[in-house]
Amino acid sequence: MSVVTHLRKLILEGEHLKQDFKFAVNDSRKIARSLSAFANTEGGRLLIGVKDNGSIAGVKTDEEYFMVQAAADFYCEPPIWFDTKQWNAEGKTVLEISIPKSREMPHFVKEKNGERVPYIRVADENLPANSVQIKVWERAKKLQASWFENSKHEKVILDYLQSNERITFEQFYLKAHISQQLAEETLVNLVACNILTIEFTQKGAYYRLWK
Repeated sequence: MSVVTHLRKLILEGEHLKQDFKFAVNDSRKIARSLSAFANTEGGRLLIGVKDNGSIAGVKTDEEYFMVQAAADFYCEPPIWFDTKQWNAEGKTVLEISIPKSREMPHFVKEKNGERVPYIRVADENLPANSVQIKVWERAKKLQASWFENSKHEKVILDYLQSNERITFEQFYLKAHISQQLAEETLVNLVACNILTIEFTQKGAYYRLWK
């Protein structure tokens, strides 16, 4: 398979869970969000020099590479490892950035306002993770055990989800009549036990039964 054919095959896949297009790199912090999302989810690749519609624009590889390196080293915490390839097609260069799924999750992005935000990849979007997901990652990294207690408040959420597709954090603690802290601890434990899963959307996070 020729270089052009292989690159075209990648581009025809479009943007998805493990692939993102970038026309150019003019903001390392924005690239850091993609690096964080891929590293915190299933890994993936950035094709830099490709427009959203799949047309090849090309890049100046040295400049783009150093911007990505800055994103990985200075705007991501901890820093994110990546690999690169260059594809030459139609007289233009596309830079491929490959990011493996990390063992050091969560990777945070240092935002302009001083916040540290970890991102996850959902379909073709990079979305901020919430505090429940952060604590699930941290528990996994520490090999901290989780267990199902079958408490009253756990029963509230599981009974609700037997007849409803999903529930929000606010709905849970109000229905269970518990503090937000206890609600968060309960959700962390249920997600860590693979009883619940988190659905991240542009409107916020929802909790569903694990399927």
